[in-house]
Amino acid sequence: MAQNRDQLDTALRAAAGAAPVEWLISDGLTPYEQAVAFMEARAAAIADGTARELVWLVEHPPLYTAGTSAQSADLIEPDRFPVFQTGRGGQFTYHGPGQRVAYAMLDLKRRTPDLRRYVAALEAWLIRTLDAFNVKGERREDRVGVWVARPEKGAGVEDKIAAMGIRVRRWVTFHGISLNVDPDLSHFSGIVPCGVSQHGVTSFVDLGRLVSMPEVDLALRAAFEEIFGLTETVRDPAR
Repeated sequence: MAQNRDQLDTALRAAAGAAPVEWLISDGLTPYEQAVAFMEARAAAIADGTARELVWLVEHPPLYTAGTSAQSADLIEPDRFPVFQTGRGGQFTYHGPGQRVAYAMLDLKRRTPDLRRYVAALEAWLIRTLDAFNVKGERREDRVGVWVARPEKGAGVEDKIAAMGIRVRRWVTFHGISLNVDPDLSHFSGIVPCGVSQHGVTSFVDLGRLVSMPEVDLALRAAFEEIFGLTETVRDPAR
């Protein structure tokens, strides 16, 4: 099955001659409500043909989000951080400083209108990014996200280093992926991340990779272009 999913990774490239995907990085901490409002508007504009595709890289203040499959029992500490109900797929997740969130607003009509292929491509994007830092990320058929084996902790132990949750409207995607660079991992203890209690979470720094956010951003961009096509830097209109 893994081989079949790998074959799906290359199905999302834009057609030859298509406009590059805009690439936007916001400094500081972006309020979650602001991010959702921006994505909703941008996705609608892309569907209408009045805006280009966009990948938006942000960090958020500490917060929890609940996807459409979230179970109330998985919110262990409801008063610890703000909790946002969101229309993306998935369960509870944490966002906060030191975690790179990449919101991908892509028009699957221009690519391949297949959600399974899109999820496989997001996984490949993360795995190739991790590979740039000699971290082996792996898929799991029964669990969403990207995982890292931790043999130093014991046989069969693995931790999650990246999560994903998507929403699609009129075949335009929004929401996206989150990659743990150096967040406070104790903040994940207020939830059952993505409904998985048998495994932990990790980060680049937790794995001994002392990398900066700009270094991770460069790797994310290189890996994205391998899978989805060219990008073009744009300025943050809010800065």
